Amino acid sequence: MNNPTAEISALHNSDQIISWSLILGGRVQGVGFRPFVYRLAHEFDIQGWVQNRSGKVKILAQGNCNQIALFIDALISRSPPLSQPVILDKQNCANTDITRFTIIDSKSDKYANIHIPADYFTCNECLRELDDSSSRRYRYPFINCTQCGPRYTIIKQLPYDRKNTTMASFSLCRECQREYEHPLDRRFHAEPTACPACGPKMEYLDEELHITDTDESIHKAIAALHNSKVIAVKGIGGYHLLCDARSDQAIQHLRQHKPRPNKPLAVMFPMQGSDGLNAIRKDVSVNKQHEKIIISPIRPIVLCRQKPDSNLSSHIAPGLDELGVMLPYSPLYHLLLKDFGGPLIVTSANVSGEPVLTDNNEVECSLSGTAYGYLHHNRPIQRPADDPVYRVIQNKPRPFRLGRGNAPLELTLPFKLNKTLLAVGGHIKNTIALAWDNRLVISPHIGELGSPRSQNVFEQLVSDLQTLYDISVDMILCDAHPAYANTQWTKKNGLPYQEILHHHAHASAVAGEYPATENWLVFTWDGVGYGADGTLWGGESFYGKPGNWERKTSFRPFYLPGGEKASRQPWRSAISLCWETDNQWDIDIEKLNILHQAWQRKHNCPQTTAAGRLFDAASALTGLVKDTSFEAQGPMILEAIAKGDNQSPLPLPQSVDEHGIWRSDWSDLIPMLLDETRTVAERAYCFHSSMAKNLLDQAILIREHHGSFVVGLGGGVFQNRLLTEMAIALLEENGFDVYLPEQVPCNDGGLCFGQIIEAANRFRI
Repeated sequence: MNNPTAEISALHNSDQIISWSLILGGRVQGVGFRPFVYRLAHEFDIQGWVQNRSGKVKILAQGNCNQIALFIDALISRSPPLSQPVILDKQNCANTDITRFTIIDSKSDKYANIHIPADYFTCNECLRELDDSSSRRYRYPFINCTQCGPRYTIIKQLPYDRKNTTMASFSLCRECQREYEHPLDRRFHAEPTACPACGPKMEYLDEELHITDTDESIHKAIAALHNSKVIAVKGIGGYHLLCDARSDQAIQHLRQHKPRPNKPLAVMFPMQGSDGLNAIRKDVSVNKQHEKIIISPIRPIVLCRQKPDSNLSSHIAPGLDELGVMLPYSPLYHLLLKDFGGPLIVTSANVSGEPVLTDNNEVECSLSGTAYGYLHHNRPIQRPADDPVYRVIQNKPRPFRLGRGNAPLELTLPFKLNKTLLAVGGHIKNTIALAWDNRLVISPHIGELGSPRSQNVFEQLVSDLQTLYDISVDMILCDAHPAYANTQWTKKNGLPYQEILHHHAHASAVAGEYPATENWLVFTWDGVGYGADGTLWGGESFYGKPGNWERKTSFRPFYLPGGEKASRQPWRSAISLCWETDNQWDIDIEKLNILHQAWQRKHNCPQTTAAGRLFDAASALTGLVKDTSFEAQGPMILEAIAKGDNQSPLPLPQSVDEHGIWRSDWSDLIPMLLDETRTVAERAYCFHSSMAKNLLDQAILIREHHGSFVVGLGGGVFQNRLLTEMAIALLEENGFDVYLPEQVPCNDGGLCFGQIIEAANRFRI
């Protein structure tokens, strides 16, 4: 279909009236595609109709041969910005007695090719209307059109018609109905369309007030924010907690009562300037890559370095030098940020690690004492979607979390599957994936599967995605860790399943983004993951390709006193390294002697090789963090403080064990980390540079034995920009090509993708 004009002209005379039946797939629903087809047909004087099918659009086009050819070409070349159409089928057919072009009622197909649209940021035309006092949608917080507004979070089922969304209960008023039916209106068949007369409404509630007028509710919320109060606000994919980003009092209250004592908080800035970024530039440093992703349609949280003269509260990201910043993406948040006149904390309203809250009543119960007031609305949220998070590493934005705006993330596989697969990912940063034929879909971030609510949302999404995409799962893929909640769920499910080693999934997730490459050495550095020998891996490299990985390098193993407790208590990893190497560390821990005895007996002290736990230990041994309140807090602070380009890396001795695995001995790092004649910043920098140099040394060792390969970096440790950019620079200087994920998180949020890639190649499913 590269040259429809030539193809059609070869079959017909130029002035001949002909009819063609077309089926288009790809992203053609929820993006204004039918109205676009309608307008295009009238432009080219085409008769016929367009119809939504299950995930596809069917078109009957009748007209002059030349015009038909131009029409078909324009369907692709001029398609709406949010669409990604693909012509699946094209057939010449008999002419019929048609005198006009129409949009006909949707129809369900037996064989669906469904693409679910994500939630879209508010377009410029709707923003202009939002600010236009003469418009009937002036300051209406639910304004949208065919090119913007909620999609994934309101769709109940396909076809994507209003009756199949959570907007079904809002009957269109006469004016909205006229726009909805008018072919030249930008709200022509915009399914979430509404206005103040017929659409969703806001209400504000606190201990003293209950306001049901939408505009007054927003004004009362703004007044509370100016008074350093914390407000719970219902957004597109769930509730957020908002407060003044310059108020120490407000942020300390939020931290104390959520409770969230240290975890960084995201900051939303009002749009200012020609590109909307002027307000952000006052407080953080942004380069072209930051700017590009901040203003992209995803509108994610992006990690950027805070300026020394910033007026933001020092309590937003304690101990860190970066902030998560974003722009408003919904009309409600545009109104709130503009009315407030400055940056606001906008952080997920949830119990720590759980999915974001979506229900009005549930949020009031869960946040009692945290939120002073509640800004509700009555548009139901069908399923939660948290905000996506990105960090620029090696000059490219890398996803740390998928969510509202970029999920469901749909990818094309470089092969075709014979079965429909469900991959359930890991225990933390959980996402799930469906894969069938040559398609793969990854869910938004779910969270940590350690609570009944998280498990319920997990199970809801498993069912939801199968319903939305109209497929049924044949086989489940899960992590090999027997204690993971989703692994246990898998084994009770009754469907056939396959266990995938945690770090094989990490390696395959990297390789899966670059399918043209077949010979890899992938470093999978993270906290801990269940290994083939029953120990906890996390500092490995794997040689080969998906489905055929050989473990080649690792670290000297050590034992974690207290097991899983070490993930939130870095001192446990630190004291273990000291005990392993007979280094003295003065630390005040109750019952330390009893713990030492348990460690000597290896009681509740699992063995690990995890690089993430080495970073934990370094943060404790340098005196930065003894206990943490969120995952990776110690390594994040260690990275933020690291300074000292003149600090030479310490070479880590390499030796091969009885299994042929090269082990790096970290023991020389311990005296350096305890050396108080050096500044903490210098020790932190030396640790990073030593770990990066060790990665290079291991890669060179394997190249000497196996010849050339490309290097991949996967696992949560490579969220550390300092380490990752150091390692990439060293590797490239020594002739290695290096790859880091760009579409899928390198952390456990990408495990489900890796599980699909690994299983498809290993089991030939």
